[in-house]
Amino acid sequence: MITQQWFLIESETDYEAAMARYQEIKYAEPGSIEHKEKRLLVRLISDYEQKLVEDELPEADPVELIKIRMEDFGYKPADLARAYGDDSTVSKVLHYKQALSLTMIRKFSELLRLPAELLIKPYQLKR
Repeated sequence: MITQQWFLIESETDYEAAMARYQEIKYAEPGSIEHKEKRLLVRLISDYEQKLVEDELPEADPVELIKIRMEDFGYKPADLARAYGDDSTVSKVLHYKQALSLTMIRKFSELLRLPAELLIKPYQLKR
C-alpha cells in the first residue's frame, strides 16, 4: 500500500524519505502497487541525483570531468583501467592522446556517476 504521495524530489529531506521508502519496497512483487511505487521512486531518485551531479560539476571538457570525479571518489587510473580493461588506452585518454570511445563513455559514466551527455562533448587532443 502506498503510504505517501510522491512529488519531484527537491530537497535532501525529500531524497532521504524516498531512499528510505525505496529500501522498504525494493523487493516488491512485480505488478503490485509497491512495485509501481518502487519504479516511480527509482525515476524520482535518479532525476534528483542527476540534477545534483550537473549542479556541482564545473564546465569542463570530458577528460577534466573524469579527473574531477576520480578525485571525488578517490579513484586512480588503475581503477578506470579495471573498469575498462585496458591500462594503456586509459592512460592515453587521461593524457589527451586518444579520444574516449563509446564503450569508455558508457563504463566511465556508470563508474563515475557522470551523465553520458557530459562525456560526449568534443574536446581537443594533444598531438
